[in-house]
Amino acid sequence: MKTALTERAAAALNGSRAARVAEGLRHRAVPTHWSSMFAEVALYSLVIVFVTGIFLTFFYDPSTTMVEYDGAYVPLQGIEMSRALDSTLHVTFDVRGGLLIRQAHHWASLLLLAALGAHLLSMFFTGAFRRPRRLNWVVAFFVFVLSLVAGWTGYALPDDMLSGSGLRIVHGVILGIPVVGTWLSFLVFGGEFPSTIIATFYPAHAIVVPLLILALVVLYIARIVSQRPPQFAGPGRTDDNVVGVPVLPKYALKTGGLFFLVFALVMLISATVTINPVWNYGPSSPGDATAGSQPDWYMGFLDGALRLVPPGWEVVVFGHTLTLAVLAPLTAIGVFMLLVLVYPFAEEWITGDKREHHILDRPRNAPVRTAIGVAGVVFYVALWGAASADVAASHFRLSIEGIIHFYQALLVVGPLVGFIVTRQVALALQRKDRELVLHGVETGRIVRLQGGEYIEMHKPVGEYERWRLVDFEEQAPLKMRPDARGRVSRSQRLRVRLSRLFFEDRVAPVTRGELDGPH
Repeated sequence: MKTALTERAAAALNGSRAARVAEGLRHRAVPTHWSSMFAEVALYSLVIVFVTGIFLTFFYDPSTTMVEYDGAYVPLQGIEMSRALDSTLHVTFDVRGGLLIRQAHHWASLLLLAALGAHLLSMFFTGAFRRPRRLNWVVAFFVFVLSLVAGWTGYALPDDMLSGSGLRIVHGVILGIPVVGTWLSFLVFGGEFPSTIIATFYPAHAIVVPLLILALVVLYIARIVSQRPPQFAGPGRTDDNVVGVPVLPKYALKTGGLFFLVFALVMLISATVTINPVWNYGPSSPGDATAGSQPDWYMGFLDGALRLVPPGWEVVVFGHTLTLAVLAPLTAIGVFMLLVLVYPFAEEWITGDKREHHILDRPRNAPVRTAIGVAGVVFYVALWGAASADVAASHFRLSIEGIIHFYQALLVVGPLVGFIVTRQVALALQRKDRELVLHGVETGRIVRLQGGEYIEMHKPVGEYERWRLVDFEEQAPLKMRPDARGRVSRSQRLRVRLSRLFFEDRVAPVTRGELDGPH
């Protein structure tokens, strides 16, 4: 009797909890700005990657043991290859729907990384990384990095000629690291190249990295659910009031429809566009390399960094030759990634702004931050473009040395030019917004006054547009403040100088008095 009563009470309690959760979701508003779709597309791409990856694990054999191929693809019959490539060809040609699943796995991985990159850029340019979402930025960054690792390890698993060429490049880079390069090479590859690298990468690609990504995604979603969603300025939109659609049922239907669109797009591309045709490359051979071999687009910046190092960058220390052709790219990429990771904390330290922000910035209203973002994008594009220098030279009949020199100049000068131009454009757009708010929009209607003067009539901007153009805060540079002993530390001086860089040239927002006064 007690057991039955206990079960009924527990069921009633669970039912009431579910009802409270559902009721809370019906009243929780979610903004519907298009930039929020990047995170959703990334999540749905990750679901497709996981599902297709589980399917592929049933057929893939991560072994470098050599066998003679006797599968359905006639041109390779009788050719010796590893079991890894043999199983890849088996799932491609002998398993029903195998080729579609393989290509869906690859295309979804590319879409995942593109969506994650766009989501990070959206967070950066709108200031969505500020308190209380600094940890969100860190988690999203590590999800992106782990996705790069997952893509890179998966790129090597088919053990075809293209992936073998990529692994040979990685092997050379590791050997080029001073002091520990040889030890790291034996640790990663398990001996002389190629050794057991496939068996090493497979558990990392199929188990370790996916579990880490899954844990970080769960943490990211939990933080988003526990926080107030950020939104752009508009009528009735404040830090305490969110304007949007309720989670149930409207947002759930909307995001469910987006999932099916992403799934349909991935499957359509996978069914019509070939990607990574390992049967054309053939088995990997340590002594050979494919002409014009290129990594997947998301790893192009690493390959480009190696190509942009000038020749002869070597130094001899204590009788040992150190090649800067490896150290310089690795250092540059490491510093760049570190700066991306710590930027939210650096901006908070420079500006001294430790408040919580739930209203997003328009990029033009944060000109220095936007300029820094554009400079970073130009830096990445220069590295990424250099990865295809040989292909561009052959296709457009240009000198490969000329293309490399162009990207070297772009890498050094491009970020500075991008920073200066973007900052000035953002300030000019702020001045234009101020003019629109105070004087309205040109109508093209010319009126003659009694004194004979001709003027053009202006129409006031709408309420939402006025909110969008006006709602941003003016921040002044920090002032030099000595401590109790009357001294100013070096860090304080640096902080004030950087603060001046952020806020010295600025456009004051329109005040309430200017809005209410005669225009």
